[in-house]
Amino acid sequence: MSRDLLSRKKVGLALGSGAAKGLAHIGILSALREQDIPIDMIAGTSMGSLVGALYAEGKDIDQIKDLATDLGPKRFSYFADPALPKSGLIRGQKIRGMLRSIIGDIEFSDLEIPFACSATDIACNQEVVIKEGLVWEGVMASCSIPVLLTPAKWGSRYLVDGGLVDPVPVRILKEMGADFVIAVNVVPVGRENLNGARLENTELKAPNMFNIAISMVNSIACLRLKSSLVGANVIIEPKVTHIGWGDFHRAPECVLQGELAVRDSIQEIKRQLAG
Repeated sequence: MSRDLLSRKKVGLALGSGAAKGLAHIGILSALREQDIPIDMIAGTSMGSLVGALYAEGKDIDQIKDLATDLGPKRFSYFADPALPKSGLIRGQKIRGMLRSIIGDIEFSDLEIPFACSATDIACNQEVVIKEGLVWEGVMASCSIPVLLTPAKWGSRYLVDGGLVDPVPVRILKEMGADFVIAVNVVPVGRENLNGARLENTELKAPNMFNIAISMVNSIACLRLKSSLVGANVIIEPKVTHIGWGDFHRAPECVLQGELAVRDSIQEIKRQLAG
């Protein structure tokens, strides 16, 4: 299939929330690129916003894979930033520093691919679509897990994880002008423990604070998932139910599952794009 044929439709990619499971988005992007599927715009929620921002900025897939792999050994150090328990247990300064270092002080208007991310106004539980200003600040707002992290200040609003209202931001892409939307969902639907991994007949480890907080967010995301996916032409669901929320050290495995999921869906994507 030629690029000219594909370009008849503007293709949008919706990358959903899911903490470490969301690292599968890297494999999705890698495989779509290999298959010569153009991505005209991206919308992301939570982890999807981080991966989407890096790709929209023009970072090479191998660079993004290296960043994800490097995150694993350092994952606990970013949460060693306690705050007075007023609006969150962790201030998030170290996470902000990490995001700024890997994304840079680039604005949404300067990205190579149009990009937007979803966050939640904690005061009214409404979605806030962020598509202007500094990209890293928007990503921080989209990734701010409530209770665990202090809310991100955005103008006069306080924002938290977008997964609470829009776990896979399909609608945002429609509003951005996408004719064809590929949605990537890693939010599990089924029997899982608080660590985010499929329940087996084995002794379970006690969940830590991070796992409890992200599990709460994704429990709400599951309730919103069906409506969030409305309008998607193709839904890709990488097989990451065995990956825990905090298993960032399993980045290569998550990336692989994203690549495999595209292989399962590529014929349907090409068929619909050619129609």
